Amino acid sequence: MKRPTSPIVTRSAKQLGEYMANWRKLQGLTAEQVAQRANITRTTLRNVENGGLGVTMETYLSVLHALGILRDAITAIDPYESDLGRARADQILPTRVRP
Repeated sequence: MKRPTSPIVTRSAKQLGEYMANWRKLQGLTAEQVAQRANITRTTLRNVENGGLGVTMETYLSVLHALGILRDAITAIDPYESDLGRARADQILPTRVRP
């Protein structure tokens, strides 16, 4: 049996979707334009912007790419971009190899 989704995960997904919708609007893009650029339907984009938890990771990444903020999102979670991550990485992780 599937365990219920944590409320913090649900709230975070809604916040992420709202941020993505705000990025779209700030850039003056219509939902249809972003959906086409991300190669998804308008309905799927609506699910993303509403924080749908059933949307695939590929879809979220495609929308971030269509908005031109995929690199920023990846950088935001890169442990090497934080003081703690850099300090701990030297102790725990093997040497990082960048492509």
